[in-house]
Amino acid sequence: MTQIVSQWYTIKYMWNDVTQWLNHNVWAQIIIIIVLAYVGQRFGKMLLVNFIRRTVRYRARGDLSEEDSKKRQDTLIGMFSAVLGVMIWLIAVFSILRQFIDLTPLLAGLSVIGVAVGLGAQAIIKDFIAGLFVILENQYRVGDIVNLDGSDGRVEEFNIRSTVVRDNDGSVHYIPNGTITHTINRTMGYSRVNLTVEVDPDTDVDKLSLVINEIGAKMSDEDKWRGKIIEAPHFQSISNFTPKTLEVKIVGKTQPSAQWNVSGEFRRRLLAAINRRGDALKIAKPSDEPVADTKKKK
Repeated sequence: MTQIVSQWYTIKYMWNDVTQWLNHNVWAQIIIIIVLAYVGQRFGKMLLVNFIRRTVRYRARGDLSEEDSKKRQDTLIGMFSAVLGVMIWLIAVFSILRQFIDLTPLLAGLSVIGVAVGLGAQAIIKDFIAGLFVILENQYRVGDIVNLDGSDGRVEEFNIRSTVVRDNDGSVHYIPNGTITHTINRTMGYSRVNLTVEVDPDTDVDKLSLVINEIGAKMSDEDKWRGKIIEAPHFQSISNFTPKTLEVKIVGKTQPSAQWNVSGEFRRRLLAAINRRGDALKIAKPSDEPVADTKKKK
């Protein structure tokens, strides 16, 4: 018992020495504040990620796919991680400032400063609130293919101020959340195959529809495409015809973002099938009419 008491007093004296040294060493306090802020942000983000992953998966609706659930989780993680980081580093900055200046007058004047900051930060507040509504209404998530007021591409990042979209050319668009008025989400829940094929007017439509349906059914049964195709691409109707072309409509349903790969593979197989069938199925040819000579005669 005496040994335990002796160790306790030793630890107490050592702690007092450390605290006294810290009280007289400002730079050591600053380093500790920065380290604690960094560790707190990393540890807090880890807890936040774990909480959101569990909560969103638990509350997911029955019609919400695993991919949709992950997109929603990533969006929430990006948004609230940014908020957490801002809060932690604001506290760290104020703690560091306390080592050099007296914050009491500053805190007393926060009401005036708050009004000024509020007037100057209306756009930021608007963007933040608009972003919250995007999350609450589940309008789009990180990874979705969207069109935001004409900016078309994949959502790469969603934060408290803006949505980052990368288009097909690789260009990155930074769009403030508060300025978005029209949103088109091309990958919400499922996507559609929507093809129009122009064939020769002499094509046997019945045979063509059978070929189209066979290709779609075969693709949907293959391991590579089974997980991507919800409804096999199939012949829907003749959408239009002229004396020179016959337009055939092909539709289907796929998992989000899979419509482009499915459509490309379906086109390849359909072209190969048409080439094998010969005269029964023919792709429409360009017009053979001569182009008028627009050059002026000398």
